[in-house]
Amino acid sequence: MLAATLDRRVRKEARLLMREAQAIAGRPGELQTATKEIEDALAANDMLRVRRALPALDTLVDELGKNSGKSITRDYVESIGAAIMIAIVVRFLVIEAFKIPSSSMYPTLQIGDHIFVNKFIYGVRIPGTGKKILPLRQPARGDVIVFQQPCERERDYIKRVIALENDTVEVRCNVVYVNGAAVPQKLVDANCQYDDFDELTRKWSTKLCSRYTETVNGNSYDTFQDPDLPERNKVLADAGGLTTGDEKDFPKLDHILLPPSCATNPDGEPLAAPNQKPGQIVSEHPELIHEAAAACQPKVQYVVPPGHVFVMGDNRANSNDSRYWGSVPIENIRGKALFIWFSYPEKFWDPTQYRWDRLGDFVD
Repeated sequence: MLAATLDRRVRKEARLLMREAQAIAGRPGELQTATKEIEDALAANDMLRVRRALPALDTLVDELGKNSGKSITRDYVESIGAAIMIAIVVRFLVIEAFKIPSSSMYPTLQIGDHIFVNKFIYGVRIPGTGKKILPLRQPARGDVIVFQQPCERERDYIKRVIALENDTVEVRCNVVYVNGAAVPQKLVDANCQYDDFDELTRKWSTKLCSRYTETVNGNSYDTFQDPDLPERNKVLADAGGLTTGDEKDFPKLDHILLPPSCATNPDGEPLAAPNQKPGQIVSEHPELIHEAAAACQPKVQYVVPPGHVFVMGDNRANSNDSRYWGSVPIENIRGKALFIWFSYPEKFWDPTQYRWDRLGDFVD
């Protein structure tokens, strides 16, 4: 039994050495001779002969391998090539890095956050098509997603999923209603502020806000609203109503028959988006549309079209989202935000700007 075990080990060692010998460039005659001796011994199952020939081949492989610059170079090239291929496959199928360019997702994500995006969860995109295969699940309310902006597909946006296909959405006085039910929100800070960056002027400025916590599907996250919202809510509670809504109300009552889309964007140049459907505008209470005392009550709803999701930024007062250019086709979604792997506001070469406390934070 012991002899058989030793023979198996010797045979394995011999084959490994022959493989290394074959990889050595040039293969001088003495190396070929030593390799051939072991090959013949293995073929004849003469393990004693194999044991006697192994030391000579081992010495030659060790000496010639060290002196073979070409072999070492090839090993490096093969290793680097394999690493590159693995990186390409991982980037294409599994995860991809993304940098946050604006303040639209404050306070969840800040300008300069670098995040990883899970590209596999909603399915693998087939190159050259908009089709996806092998999805683990569909987007859910509350997911933070990276997607191709429907009106400019060469640009990537990141927002939170507010509603799914066939859901109704309405925003009145900064309260979001999905399928007629208000998304629960709670005041956290009535006097918050954040640093915003203007890409045109290349300057930073401080903006005021109010901070609220919303809860969707058992998951809580914070949003920034305009700084006057707490006071307006106080007036609403004390007086029993407001006579005017908010500039961020959605859908707009001055063009209620015009669903938001890339082709009808009132705040920008109309753009073609062949794969985007416009959705519908409906109303269960048309009598309230022009009722001043019902300024903050649900009046008009937007129906998310099939195969789309409705998205908004967490910085509700400073986000360019589905309220203006419509819903996002599911095929445009690149993936779900995972966690922050690095963060700095502007200057990478300045370590004092690194936000070490944000590293490793998951995106909820």
